[in-house]
Amino acid sequence: MSELFPRKQVIGFVFSLVLTVVALAVYFFNLSFAVGMTILLVTAFVQAGVQLVVFMHAGETGDKGSIYTNIFYAFAIALCTIFGTLLIMIWDMA
Repeated sequence: MSELFPRKQVIGFVFSLVLTVVALAVYFFNLSFAVGMTILLVTAFVQAGVQLVVFMHAGETGDKGSIYTNIFYAFAIALCTIFGTLLIMIWDMA
């Protein structure tokens, strides 16, 4: 019966809740901007990793390489989009 219980998903869910509480604590503890943004960025990337591995089963197929390559390319495109938008709209370098 214990092999039917989704232990990995429950642990991932609890870990996601803990990361959310840590990110919410940044607001309530009135931290400095640098410390708050560092905590928020770290918790956001860790939570994205937990979501990919635990709930989207990114590492459970035989074709792990192509899945992680696609994630890397999506991340690179997202960074290009974000920094391209900042370059044009805020830094006015068009």
